[in-house]
Amino acid sequence: MLKNIMVRAALGLALVTALPLTAQAQSAAAPVKIAMIEGLSGPFGNTGEAVFRNLVWAVERVNARGGVTLALARYDSKGQAEAALSALKSAIDDGARFIMQGNSSATAAALIDAINKHNQREPEKRVLFLNYSAVDPILTNEKCSFWHFRFDAHADMRMTALMEVLKADQALKSAYIIGQDYSFGHAVAREARRQLAALRPDVQVVGEELHPMGRVKDFMPYAAKIKASGAQAVITGNFGNDLTLLVKAAKDVGFDGKFYTFYGNALGAPAAIGDAGVGKVVAVADWLPNVQNAQSEAFYQSFRARFPKPADDYVHMRMQLMVAALAQAIDKAGTTDAVAVAQQLENTSITFGAQTGTMRAADHQFQQPLVVGVMDKLGAPGVKFDVEGSGYGFRVVKTIAAEQAEQPTSCRMQRP
Repeated sequence: MLKNIMVRAALGLALVTALPLTAQAQSAAAPVKIAMIEGLSGPFGNTGEAVFRNLVWAVERVNARGGVTLALARYDSKGQAEAALSALKSAIDDGARFIMQGNSSATAAALIDAINKHNQREPEKRVLFLNYSAVDPILTNEKCSFWHFRFDAHADMRMTALMEVLKADQALKSAYIIGQDYSFGHAVAREARRQLAALRPDVQVVGEELHPMGRVKDFMPYAAKIKASGAQAVITGNFGNDLTLLVKAAKDVGFDGKFYTFYGNALGAPAAIGDAGVGKVVAVADWLPNVQNAQSEAFYQSFRARFPKPADDYVHMRMQLMVAALAQAIDKAGTTDAVAVAQQLENTSITFGAQTGTMRAADHQFQQPLVVGVMDKLGAPGVKFDVEGSGYGFRVVKTIAAEQAEQPTSCRMQRP
């Protein structure tokens, strides 16, 4: 199935216009084309491929239920904003009217600007941007756009959830903040400082550092500084190899503190740190495999049946909700016209795998529950499933209701 979707993307078979779906249904060769623009090569290529599997599965599920049919095309941005903009043009030329991206907030910001200009310049080819992971808060605040919808919790929301666990750790007295040197990393560091000052003024920030994104091969010097600082915990928004290499280096230098992370629950991080992470690596997510209800378990097991290789064990509920929400919006709009679909997305309420989320129309920021998990060994209480065959999973220790995770917005939406 993956091969079929990739071939179909490469041939550009799915040409979509703003025709009513009844007209589209007359031709089985004209599914609604969506384009994933993501880094599929370079230092974060594994992250891009992991996202692609999630979107493939989401598309398969939508297509199996009947109604609107989707076709997924993939475009490699190589992790660079300039390449992403080139890919955007190619995707639009190929007939895509729905763009999906997420693994860089800098790239997302560039895409928002480009789509704003494109939609004004060529209203007959307007497109929507659905964002599954780019979490710089500015994207639904100062840079909010009618054409952009974010389905992940932004950095301030994620930090608020993490702080629900950190603030209860009364033994913690010192922390080190480290992250990637771009917009998202800056946002995480800024919010970590702000919330620590407000919620745990007794916790001293003993170090703060931003490093080049995706270019550091040896994190030992950073890990040595963290250990030398006397920090009892690290707070980081790092993802992909930047996180895996950091936690591995920390283990190698003998750092014995905790890691409060945005993404410590996947892509090699648990295996890299091993037993040293048990009870010490904390991760926030929209959902975790060890959320204990029957619908969640069935959802996870069906994904593992579809992608049984341990290395492919990277699944996100929000990506399923996003694709399902798009299909629902197109069905309700009765057209693929960007304005009509956007108006339906603004009123989205979607439930899948016992997870329910709603889109906030004011800024197009998805509102959903968040969970915080702590790393533990497979088979420990609350750890029925491990991560990537590592023998380690994440036990849910805190669930944050959507209304508790919600943050105010400064968005002043300009509508067509």
